[in-house]
Amino acid sequence: MRLIRNFSIVAHIDHGKSTLADRLIQESGLAGGRDFHDQILDSMDLERERGITIKSSAVTLDGVVNGEPHRFNLIDTPGHVDFSYEVSRALAACEGVLLLVDAAQGVEAQTMANLYAAMEHNLVIIPVINKIDLPAADVDAAKEQIERDLGLDPETALLTSAKKGLGISEVFAAIAERVPPPSGDAKNPLLALIFDAFYDPFRGTVVAVRVFEGALKPGDAILMMAKGTDYKTEEVGLFRLKREPAETLSAGMVGYIVAGIKDVSGVAIGDTVTLAKNPAKNPLPGFKTVKPVVFSSIYPVATEDYQSLADALEKYRLNDAALVSQKDSSLALGLGFRCGFLGLLHLEIVQERLEREFNQSIIMTSPSVRYEFKLKNGDDVFIDNPQDYPDPANILESLEPYIRASVLTPERYIGAVLKLGLDRRGINTNLSYPSQGRAELVFEIPLAEVIYDFYDKLKSITQGYGSFDYELLDYRPGKLARLDFLLNGDRLDALSVIVHKDRARTRALNVCERLKEELPRQQFKIAIQGAVGGEIIARSTLSAFRKDVTAKCYGGDITRKRKLLEKQKKGKKRMKMVGQIEVPQSAFIAVLKSDED
Repeated sequence: MRLIRNFSIVAHIDHGKSTLADRLIQESGLAGGRDFHDQILDSMDLERERGITIKSSAVTLDGVVNGEPHRFNLIDTPGHVDFSYEVSRALAACEGVLLLVDAAQGVEAQTMANLYAAMEHNLVIIPVINKIDLPAADVDAAKEQIERDLGLDPETALLTSAKKGLGISEVFAAIAERVPPPSGDAKNPLLALIFDAFYDPFRGTVVAVRVFEGALKPGDAILMMAKGTDYKTEEVGLFRLKREPAETLSAGMVGYIVAGIKDVSGVAIGDTVTLAKNPAKNPLPGFKTVKPVVFSSIYPVATEDYQSLADALEKYRLNDAALVSQKDSSLALGLGFRCGFLGLLHLEIVQERLEREFNQSIIMTSPSVRYEFKLKNGDDVFIDNPQDYPDPANILESLEPYIRASVLTPERYIGAVLKLGLDRRGINTNLSYPSQGRAELVFEIPLAEVIYDFYDKLKSITQGYGSFDYELLDYRPGKLARLDFLLNGDRLDALSVIVHKDRARTRALNVCERLKEELPRQQFKIAIQGAVGGEIIARSTLSAFRKDVTAKCYGGDITRKRKLLEKQKKGKKRMKMVGQIEVPQSAFIAVLKSDED
C-alpha cells in the first residue's frame, strides 16, 4: 500500500487537464504508438467534438520513482461549472490533487472552486503551472496569483507544458513524494465507495469503486449498504485503457466490480459496498445530494416510446448522478419526465447523450428555474413547472432565485461584460483587478436570466477569454407571470414559460415570429398568439395555402368571382374548425434560442 498513490487533476475549463493526463499515460508506458490518440480518457464522441471533459475517468498507471515501482490511480475530471458534482465525487476517492493553472490565463473562477472542494476533503494540493511554452505565458504572474488568490506556496508549483511533454517526470516524482499513500487494512471488513457506474449491455451494471478497508475477490457475496441489495461478484479489476481483470481489490485500490447487476435501480452512486458474510458496521459518508437549478421536461417524439425513454433514463442516471427526474405529462406531448439539471450545458449534454447513446428521439420543453410564490391563504409553494403556476388572484408575492455571478475577463472587455450583466437585470456589486490587465466583475443577477445563453454570449463578447462561475444566493421579489402560446386559440402547454412581466412582450413577439418560421403552412390560416392570463400581448399569422379559384373566370359579372371566393372562404372556415396543426420538434427547439439572435 505504501507504493499506491490516488490523485486527481482539477482545473478551470481549457487549462489542459486532458492533455496532461495524455502525457502521464504516455510517460507510464500504458499507451504508445498506434494505441495513443489525443484526449485518450475522453471516450465519448461528444467530448472530442466539443473539446471538453464531461465524465470523470479513472485509469491505473505504473511508474518507477527513486528505483521503486509505484502504482498511480489517476481520476481525470471535468472543468466546467455544470459538472462540479463529478469533481466532488472524484475527490472523495483520492488523497491528493494536481491543481492546474494556465500560465497565460492565470487563476480563474473554477480554479478557486476546485481548491475549496479539495480543502474540504483534506487533500494534498500540488499546484502545476501548465502551458509554459505559450508566447503569452507569464509564469511569474501565475506564481503571484497562486500565492495571493489560492494561498499556496508558489515555490512548490511545478512548471509543465503538457502539449510539448515538458516537466512530466517531475509531476510523477512530486505525486510520489507529496501525496500520502492510502490508509486502511486489507484484513478489516470490506468498505468500498461507489464513485461511478455505467451500464454494459453484456455484463450489466459495472461499478467503479475506491476500496478503503478490506479486500474483495471474484465469487464473494457483496451487499450495497444503502440499497440493501446483495449480489455475487463475477469479476473485479483495474481501469487501464480497457478493463483489466485482477485477482483481488484490496484497501487503497481503485477498480471496478462486475456482479451481474441487471436491475440498474440496485446501484446508487455514493453507496458503500461491503461483504454480505462479514459486513462493516457503518457505511462511508458518501456524497452530499446535489440540487438542480434548471428544469425541463423530456418527452418521446412517439408516445409508444415512453417505456424505452424510461429505461434509457434509468441507465443514464447510473453514469450521471446529478440528473434528477420524475414522471410528468402534457396535453400536447403525452407522458414524459420532468428533469432537473445543474446548468444549461448539462441540459444540452443530457439531450445529446440520450439521442446518441440510447437512440432516443426526444422533445425538450423550454428550461425554467424554481420560483417561490407566497399565497394569500398563507401557503408558500415552489414551482419549477409552468403548468403548476398558481391562480394569479391567489398570489400575494412572487419570488425568483438570484445568483452571485463572478466574471473574470481581460480589462479591455469590461464595458461589454457590464452591458451584458445590466441587460440581464443584474446589479454590479464589485469590480476589482486581481492582477494586471485582468478584471473581476461580480453581479447579483436572477438565475432565469442566465440559464438561456448568458455563457455563450459572454464567451462571444470576450473572444473566449471570459470565465464565469456562480453560486446561489437567495430568493427576491419579482414581477412574474406565466406566458402561454396559442395556436388558433388552443394553448400549447409545452411552450409555456414563467417570465418577468417587463420581458413578457419581447419574449412573446420573438417566439411568435420563430413559430411562424418553423410551423408548416396549412390549407387554413393559423393565428399564433402570446398571452399573459386572458390578455393577448403578441400575435403573428401564418397565411394559408390558397388555390386561385377565380382562374377559370374569363370576363363576366364580378358577382361570379365573389361567389367563388365566398365559397372558398366557407370551406377554409370549416377546415379550420376540424383541422389538426402538427407542431414539429424544431418549433420547440426554436423557443430555446435567445431573444437577441
